[in-house]
Amino acid sequence: MRWWKVAGLAGLAGVAATGIVLARAERRRRAYTPDEIRDRLHARLAEADEPGADFGDDAEDS
Repeated sequence: MRWWKVAGLAGLAGVAATGIVLARAERRRRAYTPDEIRDRLHARLAEADEPGADFGDDAEDS
């Protein structure tokens, strides 16, 4: 193999390894406890129960 092919493969392996490390870190960062999930769902439900809550439909624009 030529040296540039080896360098390219090493670079590709480095990019893949970096992506894996970043994905794992993101998963850990976004890991919520069941209590946190419950609190977030209750907060969203309270927002949805408010009169005039906007759910993102553009019904007024039609």
